[in-house]
Amino acid sequence: MRISTLIFCALALGIALAISGCGHKLVAHNGESTVAVYPDEDTFVKLMDLKKQGGVGGMIGGLGEGLAAKQVDNNTPVKILRSDDRGSQIEVLDGAFKGTTGFVPKDSVGLN
Repeated sequence: MRISTLIFCALALGIALAISGCGHKLVAHNGESTVAVYPDEDTFVKLMDLKKQGGVGGMIGGLGEGLAAKQVDNNTPVKILRSDDRGSQIEVLDGAFKGTTGFVPKDSVGLN
């Protein structure tokens, strides 16, 4: 009887943790109040390559980022759909862009 009570408590604790979960949020850097959410990883890579070139390419990369990426508020809760070494494909869970999916760099996602 004592073992079944222990198992029940452990199961209840596990379910409670799963429901509350460890959520993720967007993290802005360098005093910014928003995080750029790109439509996909390929767009992110292309724009970052242009920005690295400097000169005209850098200007085009900066302009492209402003047009292609959505600016989502810092600390907005997100769900990670998949991750790799560059970043994560996310879904925005709250705010003006709720339901939006896109790609963010690895350092732009943190735990709640």
